[in-house]
Amino acid sequence: MLKRVVIVVSVVVAVAMAGHRLIPVLGGFTPVMESLLPWLGVAVPLLVLTALAARSKAATAAALVPGVVWGVMFGSALLRTPPGGPSDLAVGTVNVGVTNSASGEAVRSIAKDLDLLAAQELTVGGPAAKQLNKMFRHRYTVSTVGLWSRYPISDAWPVDVGLGWPRALRAVVTTPKGKVTVYVMHLASARPGHTTSRDVSLAAARELLDTDFSKRILLLGDLNTATTDRGMSGLTPPLSDAQQEAGDGFGFTWPSSFPITRPDHILYKGMTATEAGVAAATGSDHRAAVASFRF
Repeated sequence: MLKRVVIVVSVVVAVAMAGHRLIPVLGGFTPVMESLLPWLGVAVPLLVLTALAARSKAATAAALVPGVVWGVMFGSALLRTPPGGPSDLAVGTVNVGVTNSASGEAVRSIAKDLDLLAAQELTVGGPAAKQLNKMFRHRYTVSTVGLWSRYPISDAWPVDVGLGWPRALRAVVTTPKGKVTVYVMHLASARPGHTTSRDVSLAAARELLDTDFSKRILLLGDLNTATTDRGMSGLTPPLSDAQQEAGDGFGFTWPSSFPITRPDHILYKGMTATEAGVAAATGSDHRAAVASFRF
């Protein structure tokens, strides 16, 4: 009996990882599972130990199958060495937390070595905005999102990502090496069984990028899902994920106390990512995502 259980569960886990995009949405459950996809690998050692306890070669072999699938899909994240080298632009994004009274301290620590910082869940005149206004010469804010820059910002306007009100922005930043079109977004939240609004905002984001032919693009923000979510198809690609290209590890950012997924993204095109990672954000339930680029 134990042998059969191990074999069946091993097959289910392997198929769930390798074929997750083929599984029906199931009322919004599957996209949420996709955001946690790497964690299915936790089942592998448990399956192997159970198979060994059952003293079954067939069960042990079956238990190793999802391990192989996991290694193919996610092993590179643990083995990757960031390219490093000189960079022309250092950027970051952080959800500061709308009720975070320490958001000023959070952004001060994160932004000190950055050229651009995108922030979400801002409050008008709140500690995060006040602190960033002191640190950066240029800024543009819309509702609860904002962009701060050491370089001039132009052609900036609010963007509605399907929420019925602007919770995103588009701006052009002129750096010493050339112009970069920057989007800052905070997409709709998602919960098991309640992903419709988030999916609509993801679709709106894809439509915006499809019609933007800028040479260099950055998309910074809290997209409320991971790149393994099927809803990210159409964003990655054409955009690349800085963490996947130049980060060390998975770069999980939420929840900050014990991150299990990465809703906070730095996506790009027209540049080379040289380094990527995460940074603590005092008082927020998110960690910040940071990255550096070479033109």
